[in-house]
Amino acid sequence: MPGDFLLFDSHMHTPLCKHASGHPSEYVAAGQAAGLDGIIFTCHSPMPNRWSHAVRMSPEEFDTYVALVDEGRASAPAGFQVRLGLESDFFPGMEPWLKELHDRAPFHYILGSVHWHVPEYRDAFWHGDIHAFQRQYFAHLAESAETGLFDALAHPDLVKNADPSAWNVERLEEVIAQALDRIAATGVAMELNTSGVNKIYPEINPGPFMLSMMRERGIPVVLGSDSHNPSRVADGFLSALDVLETAGFTDIQVFANRRPEPVPIHAARDRLRLAESYVG
Repeated sequence: MPGDFLLFDSHMHTPLCKHASGHPSEYVAAGQAAGLDGIIFTCHSPMPNRWSHAVRMSPEEFDTYVALVDEGRASAPAGFQVRLGLESDFFPGMEPWLKELHDRAPFHYILGSVHWHVPEYRDAFWHGDIHAFQRQYFAHLAESAETGLFDALAHPDLVKNADPSAWNVERLEEVIAQALDRIAATGVAMELNTSGVNKIYPEINPGPFMLSMMRERGIPVVLGSDSHNPSRVADGFLSALDVLETAGFTDIQVFANRRPEPVPIHAARDRLRLAESYVG
């Protein structure tokens, strides 16, 4: 399909994380069928001392991960790009480990995550008060941006799933605003993650209220499906683009060599609709 921009799904995994399925070549095929120009693999980073080891590759598997992405790239048709990325967990004190890890391969994109549900995170920061836990999460989200380790921040209101009954974004508006002010000052992007509709709090991450706050501060957005199987590549992208446009965004970002490239929302929508018409 013609065009002078590149539309990507910038968040997906491999079986090395122990909770995803499908060879990278299958994600490539799904991305091409969806009308994308490419995909970025961002499997969960290895961490030291068996930290959260049940849901990520081991440090010894890092080279295997890079080789798997290479296999996906080798399977891609001409013109379809496969880029190497990583989803790295932010946890206070892990900065030296992550900096060294990010220098080990020619990454195009590093996605930072605060995974509140990881046992080690809960052990450190859950003290029985859900509202304090939510505030701590957003403080860590801002701190992760300030490290300079990440290009974008993944599913930035993920903590709403910790206790859906206690989630009230308006009540947290001041806390979120303070975090977003800090993030905006760094220039780090934030992700719109379409997998949120499948979680216990069924809403994109972040939801429309927080997206509008991000737009007010000029924080750019990267689009990712968080695919853990090939069938979810680009899932929900058309509706996500509509939500972004309603919030006032005019483009999304794709990263190459750790640098952002703009993709106009109207052109991205046309590309996806054209692919849908081919399938139909």
